[in-house]
Amino acid sequence: MPSRRNTQASRWSRLAQRAVHAGWAWAQRTGSVTAERPGRFRFGALGTGTRLAFPLGTVFGEPWIHLGAYCIVGEQVTLTAGLMPDLDLGPEPILRIGDGVVLGRGSHVIADTTVTIGSDCYVGPYVYVTSTNHSYDDPHEPIGKQWPRMEPVSIGPGCWIGTGAVILPGARIGRNVVVAAGAIVRGTVPDHAVVAGAPAKVVRRWTAEDGWQPPLRTPPPVPIPDGITPEQLLALSELEAEAEA
Repeated sequence: MPSRRNTQASRWSRLAQRAVHAGWAWAQRTGSVTAERPGRFRFGALGTGTRLAFPLGTVFGEPWIHLGAYCIVGEQVTLTAGLMPDLDLGPEPILRIGDGVVLGRGSHVIADTTVTIGSDCYVGPYVYVTSTNHSYDDPHEPIGKQWPRMEPVSIGPGCWIGTGAVILPGARIGRNVVVAAGAIVRGTVPDHAVVAGAPAKVVRRWTAEDGWQPPLRTPPPVPIPDGITPEQLLALSELEAEAEA
């Protein structure tokens, strides 16, 4: 039989755990950044329904950062414009993020020169997008002290960027492109392509003439019809389970 002392300690431990979880949930709600509650941040544009989750990553140069409407920016996402804080970057935005963009937890978008992410892009966790790369032209100077190279980056609308991908300076990614997890992308990627590898190469592409080449190996998923209720979906799943039994 557990002693009364151990039972009491266990009870207090459970209460403390609940208090910590409740406090953290409150901090997440209160610390998130929205257009209605921007806190100390003064973004060049922050669209309706957009939310930056708390805790935030590094954010600076926000007057030159434009975020569209209904974006979801995950926890610990870095968004920066310019090489360092408190620079005057001119009249035009440096980092443009379209409507309905999702940036996964721990991702970094580093815009020392122009970076554009089109609407309805979904970016997985821990993705790195940068317009700047180190240079190593001088073999006698430490690489970190050499002036970096900068090239604009653009990601077209409707793309999916997989976990851990790296988008390098000068990348031009087309519309509705899939970037595989862990891919390292540089150069131009055409519309409706799938790229993978390091460096990334096109492994599948769709054209109006030929469709997907190589052909897809699985049939497309069937969307849930309009008007289906959660109760009907549950009943359907139970029928499928009975049929498989």
